[in-house]
Amino acid sequence: MAATLAAQPIHLNGSAKPVRRDPSGVLNRLLQNNAQWAADVARVEPGFFDQCAKGQAPKVLWIGCADSRVPESVIMACKPGEVFVTRNIANQVHLHDDSIQSVLTYAIAELGVEHVVVVGHSHCGGVAACLGAAAAPPAAPSAPLGRWLAPLTDLARALHGPQPLELVEANVRAQVQQLLQTDAVRAAWGADRGKTQLVGVHGWVYDIEKGRLRDLAVSAYDEV
Repeated sequence: MAATLAAQPIHLNGSAKPVRRDPSGVLNRLLQNNAQWAADVARVEPGFFDQCAKGQAPKVLWIGCADSRVPESVIMACKPGEVFVTRNIANQVHLHDDSIQSVLTYAIAELGVEHVVVVGHSHCGGVAACLGAAAAPPAAPSAPLGRWLAPLTDLARALHGPQPLELVEANVRAQVQQLLQTDAVRAAWGADRGKTQLVGVHGWVYDIEKGRLRDLAVSAYDEV
C-alpha cells in the first residue's frame, strides 16, 4: 500500500481539474465546498480574508479531542481567527509533550489569549478504549495510542469502573489540573509585564447527542 501511494501521489491544487485517485469523490467535494464557502464569505463580508491575512488575535485556546464530530468553530459558530486550536486523542495534556507545550506558550505569551479551555465530549472513543483497557489485567502499553492514553487508562482504573460520561468528565478535570502545572500557565501567572492580563483555565464537555457545551465549573484564574 505504501509503495502504491508513493508511486501514485494525490496532487491538490487550485485549478478546476478533479483530484486523481479519489474513488469516493470526497476530496473533490471538499475542495468544491471550500470554493463555494470562500465565494459566499467574500460576497457577504468583502475584505474578510484580507483582514485575516494581517494577523490573528484569538481570545480563546481550545484543547479538544480529534473526534470529527466535535469541530470547535462549527459548534460555537465562530469565524476564522476567533479560536486558537489544538486537538488530540481524548483531549490530553501531557506535561512532557512538546506539541501541547508549544501551543500553550505561543497562545499565552505571543497571542495573549484570555482563556484556555479543555473540552471533552460524550461518546469518546478514547475514553471507551481506556475503559476496556482498565478492565483488563494491567500491562505496559506498547503501541503509540496505548502509551498516549496510559494516564487516562490509569484514571479509569483508579475510579473502579466509572460510566463513560463519568470518565469523560473526570478526564477533563484531570487535564485542567495538568494545565495548571504547565510552564506556560505558571509563567503567565507569575510574570511581571507591567500590565494586567487575565488568563483563565476552564473545563467543558460537549454532549454530542444534544449539540451543547457544558461548563464543569472547574475554572481557575490568576492575573499576569
